[in-house]
Amino acid sequence: FQLVSLLLIGIAAWGIGFGLISSFRVVGVVIAVGVFLFFIALVGLIGAVKHHQVLLFFYMIILLLVFIVQFSVSCACLALNEEQQSELLEVGWSNTNSARTDIERNLNCCGFRVFYANETCAADCLRTLHCRPCAPIMEEYSGMVLRFVGGIGLFFSFTEILGVWLTYRYRNQKDPRANPSAFI
Repeated sequence: FQLVSLLLIGIAAWGIGFGLISSFRVVGVVIAVGVFLFFIALVGLIGAVKHHQVLLFFYMIILLLVFIVQFSVSCACLALNEEQQSELLEVGWSNTNSARTDIERNLNCCGFRVFYANETCAADCLRTLHCRPCAPIMEEYSGMVLRFVGGIGLFFSFTEILGVWLTYRYRNQKDPRANPSAFI
């Protein structure tokens, strides 16, 4: 889980470094989740090395909560149909200006379904006046991305439930460094 958390932090930094993402809110959330997972994994590691019952208990409970959230989000990503994806994209398009600018610049499109002359557009295609609307391009990518993210999230959610089970099993073992007569 420490590797997954470092991967999340690295991907967020990579996205900012290459200019793929300019929304600091999105990057901040991804980095915060990565740091949170890193500290949770560190608590589990310290609890396992020190055979500390309380740390292992908190690690197990927090990992179970993370499993529930991640499993729910993964199932929601996999359950969205095309109409729901389209509605979600339209709400996101109308509520954010920075994401709209990034999408227009990266996908080389203008407007959501229709581009009006009084709107601003950050795409290069505006110079040639041959711009496609962004909705069909985004819908093409969104289904693929949601399936990918949902599948990866589902895979890691089952590794988390395995971690909860292993922590439960390890937590109930006797500490071999302790006084053997104390358990009799």
